Amino acid sequence: MGAFTWNCNTMTARGANWWQALSTEQTLKTLFGERIVILDGAMGTTLQKYKLTESDFRGTRFVNHPKDLRGNNDLLSLTRPDVVYDVHKRYLDAGADIIETNTFSGTTIAMADYLLEDIVY
Repeated sequence: MGAFTWNCNTMTARGANWWQALSTEQTLKTLFGERIVILDGAMGTTLQKYKLTESDFRGTRFVNHPKDLRGNNDLLSLTRPDVVYDVHKRYLDAGADIIETNTFSGTTIAMADYLLEDIVY
């Protein structure tokens, strides 16, 4: 399971910081026991709506990289975190309780397609 966060309705219903005293497992078990929990939606499909360019995927860190990087959505966490944040915020605003990490292809095997195995750890 990816990282998670809580929407404003969840936090308000219990008090702003109730979850900080609980472990992730305890928090999820409590929440799952109370109601249906909503997971965010498709990251890749949503990112396509932003019409990002090659330079968005390169940022400054990969500006001289020898291979095209467009389509490597995991890189956007490094090069355009504002876009990844916006997607997550939109899902939270729509009622999602859990937000997954933007790491669909965050493996050395997947990054090999872009000659970027060395950035995965």
